[in-house]
Amino acid sequence: EFMQASWDFEEVQAKGIQHLASFVKDKSAFPYLLTCTEVITLAMKTHIDSLDLQVEGCILLLEILSQALEQGVMMALDESVASCLLHTVRKHSENEEFLSMLCTLLMMVSASEVAAENLRKVGIIPDLLSILRRFLHNDKICFSCCAVLWSLAVSENNAEQAMLEGALPVTSAVLQKHLQNGVVAESACSALWALALQGCLTDSDYEPTAALLLDAVRMNPERAVLVKNGCLALASLVRLSETAAFAILLDSKGSGTELIKHEYQLHFNEPGVAEALCLLMNEMVQYDEVMLDMRSQKMEKLLSEIKLQFPFS
Repeated sequence: EFMQASWDFEEVQAKGIQHLASFVKDKSAFPYLLTCTEVITLAMKTHIDSLDLQVEGCILLLEILSQALEQGVMMALDESVASCLLHTVRKHSENEEFLSMLCTLLMMVSASEVAAENLRKVGIIPDLLSILRRFLHNDKICFSCCAVLWSLAVSENNAEQAMLEGALPVTSAVLQKHLQNGVVAESACSALWALALQGCLTDSDYEPTAALLLDAVRMNPERAVLVKNGCLALASLVRLSETAAFAILLDSKGSGTELIKHEYQLHFNEPGVAEALCLLMNEMVQYDEVMLDMRSQKMEKLLSEIKLQFPFS
């Protein structure tokens, strides 16, 4: 109430945020802090030029959201909060250090479907792409932005698909740049999967995107989630184009079918990975020539192994 009565006074808002922050470590205060997110973001929007206030507000929101996620509480932030966060993103789009923190916040917010929908409504996708282009070297920003992109694109309405224009080259650039950083590569593979599901690729994109996804899997063979999402993305590409299927078979860095076998051996206890591999193979055998090649590679043997390993799935 004290903050709401004095929106125009920056010092009042700063003191209010500091005082709220003092309750963060008190577990009994958590339910009350949950109700303060709108007040905090509105204070940030009202005093958008004050970087100190933005930083303190952002840190407090991160604390509240972290606790919410730990306790399994899904925070469905409304459209006004999403709009405030977008204002902050745009005002401080050059400040790399602050953006890194802000993008982490956006990633946590977008875990909620309602909040993700609200971020999409206020039009944050072009801003995310712009941030990625500018800070391609920053692994934290790339990780967070790709995760947000995945959350927003995976249930994107076709009517709003224009917003995703330009997302493929940027996301591919992130994956190319951070191929050896498993955490970022995993996030970028998920974003590419979402873009493939949304039909954001053209004929000329299938081959290079498939090759890039194979590289990501090859470079990070132990990361089960990356392998799973990479294979699901590849399956989406193969469903759309035979070119992608041949790109997997004839990859210049080694046969994709050998890679599939290798990944199954590494993750034979992971039903999610096995399912993604089966889905990919199922899409590949829809093309006669590809199926003949897979037969020659003795893929039936692998499928029999998977069937034995997961008889009840």
